[in-house]
Amino acid sequence: MRVLIIGCGGREHALAWKLEQSPLVEEIHVAPGNGGTARWRNAPIKVEAVGELVRYALEQRIDLVLPGGETSLALGISDACRAAGLACFGPDAQAARLESSKTFAKTIMTKAGIPTALGRSFTELTAAAAWAKRLDWRAAIKADGLAGGKGVVVARNKEEVMEALEAMLLHKSLGQAGESVLVEELLEGEEVSLLAFCDGQGSLPLPSAQDHKRAFDNDLGPNTGGMGAYSPAPMLPEEQGRALCALVIDPVLRELAAWGHPFRGVLYAGLMLTQDGPKVLEYNVRFGDPECQALLPRLQSDLAELLLACLTDGGLEGLTLRFDPRPAVCVVLAARGYPGKYLKGLPLRGLEEAVSDPSGPRNEADEADEANESAQGGRAMIFQAGTRLKQGRLVSDGGRVLGVTCLGDSLELARRNAYDILKRLPAKGFFFRRDIGRKGVDFLRKAAACRDMES
Repeated sequence: MRVLIIGCGGREHALAWKLEQSPLVEEIHVAPGNGGTARWRNAPIKVEAVGELVRYALEQRIDLVLPGGETSLALGISDACRAAGLACFGPDAQAARLESSKTFAKTIMTKAGIPTALGRSFTELTAAAAWAKRLDWRAAIKADGLAGGKGVVVARNKEEVMEALEAMLLHKSLGQAGESVLVEELLEGEEVSLLAFCDGQGSLPLPSAQDHKRAFDNDLGPNTGGMGAYSPAPMLPEEQGRALCALVIDPVLRELAAWGHPFRGVLYAGLMLTQDGPKVLEYNVRFGDPECQALLPRLQSDLAELLLACLTDGGLEGLTLRFDPRPAVCVVLAARGYPGKYLKGLPLRGLEEAVSDPSGPRNEADEADEANESAQGGRAMIFQAGTRLKQGRLVSDGGRVLGVTCLGDSLELARRNAYDILKRLPAKGFFFRRDIGRKGVDFLRKAAACRDMES
């Protein structure tokens, strides 16, 4: 079949890379794509141009449209595709409001009985500040609309709360996205991501992952679209995935179906593991980025089959997911200055050499592993995000430029493999966090120490 992937980031590169491994897929198009997806077929169409995307899909006899990000879903790409007789993996515009409107998501969570933070929506500064005061000035300030992963401010005192509220409500720092804000109680704990394939009726959970939103080490600096991720997150064991789906995914599916908008696609729950149990911070209605880049290299099931199964009511029933048991770590190489102002057009050389270098990433049992590595596409991958080809040469073209993903026999080894590759990539004009996955390693060490003490 022919697939059209919509988007231009590392997530879309990873999706194309994984779909190419499916015997069902004969042709891949990416709109608008990036320098990495140019090896398939890029189409210079913006993700917002829903009508043009549909026309292109019809002209190219596309069998499946796969929106990578939230923008086209919020604008109704699924509705437009289905009206044109095209299959589209993703919810309709109404169901996509789970991500495009924090207020709508909170309404659905309340009706579905989802454990979440106490919060209220505001359009006026004085009322928002009064509510934040009731929360003892410890609050999460969230822009109601889409803000590219940068619409959440964690505030722990009055000054931080007021700065965030004034920026969004008075100074319109996020434009229309911040005209209304959700002010929530500040939840404390470990944050993890749970993604699940959904067929309108049921769900099939993927392994857990943990994203790193802040720009700098030790979770400092401004929020970004994500500076790296790893999977699995040991704080959320695999055996808990199904139970968590029953708690935070399936009730949402039932609620949306009752509204006449069954959810077909990937539903992503951002969770805080609090002392009172897991609580939902937010929902996304698509694959996470960069979580996608850590999850797909571990996936051994046919991705195309899974996407198609979600398009049929109950299509996931009886299916199971097969995953490489080894952990994966994805570290983002970003342009210096991101998420603020940054330069574009920086040369990117040596990507293939960095991955194929014989002194590069190895596992503890490489010789016995070679056949499996070949079948699964290798132990190390570089997914391109903010890149483009300029006169045949690869240059940077965005804030998040590359995602270096590595597998390892342990989480620590996967981390080491990824950072070994990053040492061989261009450094001038770029930066990356050096602590991606460290929380997971520390968690495992503490758990092992506790077991030793008990024994």
